[in-house]
Amino acid sequence: LKAAMFGEDANWGRVLCAIGYAGADIDINKVDVSFKSAYGQVDVCVNGAGINFSEKEAAKVLHEKEITILVELNSGDAEAEAFGCDLTYDYVKINGDYRT
Repeated sequence: LKAAMFGEDANWGRVLCAIGYAGADIDINKVDVSFKSAYGQVDVCVNGAGINFSEKEAAKVLHEKEITILVELNSGDAEAEAFGCDLTYDYVKINGDYRT
């Protein structure tokens, strides 16, 4: 997911994949995803499926220094917030150079 954000790629599928790794009981067919920054907001996924959006506008949203990934699970009224960092060439290089 970090690599997609670094590449200014509004890859909502990677967001859904990350949600799946949480191991929580989530109905992926209810999930909505948007990306937001100082530039604006772009909705990219509704009810677990991609929607038409401008890749060019999405790249502008993702070009900003701070990006918010908005995820609506549509399954309750609880809220959570998480922070991430290190969307740099070094992160991509380190994670692309090692082998397991």
